[in-house]
Amino acid sequence: MDKLRRVLNGNDSTPEEESSIITQINEMSTLSWSTRIKGFCICFVLGILLSFLGSLALFLHRGVVVFAVFYTLGNIISMASTCFLMGPVNQIKKMFSSTRLIATCIVLVAIVMTFIAAVVLHKAGLTLIFIIIQSLAMTWYSLSYIPYARDAVKKTVSACLDV
Repeated sequence: MDKLRRVLNGNDSTPEEESSIITQINEMSTLSWSTRIKGFCICFVLGILLSFLGSLALFLHRGVVVFAVFYTLGNIISMASTCFLMGPVNQIKKMFSSTRLIATCIVLVAIVMTFIAAVVLHKAGLTLIFIIIQSLAMTWYSLSYIPYARDAVKKTVSACLDV
């Protein structure tokens, strides 16, 4: 309550007895909202750029391994970019909530299997299958953050298949 009064009075400095090492570390590690937005944008654009470079490498015949590594790293960095917005602990809690648990697990398994198929096994066809699964799972995972988006996609797909 005293801290709230100090802030409202314009005196937000804390007395020496309230300033512990944990408070100082917490204040130093807290990012401002503009820094969070900048970090999110930089990571998200970097992730898209890496995915695009991976696709470009595939079309320039640089190999499926280069494509898989760049594309997957791009997806990982794009997913990690949201940690700037909500914090890493909150992001992990949301990733493994009941509404997106299956999508998250499929994305993570597809990422691991993409690396195994591309880097260890050197199987181009299997790598492309895991890339497709990874892309679909990332799309489904991303749709879980938009209210009613999954329901709209389900209805659209079922309408297209019923024709």
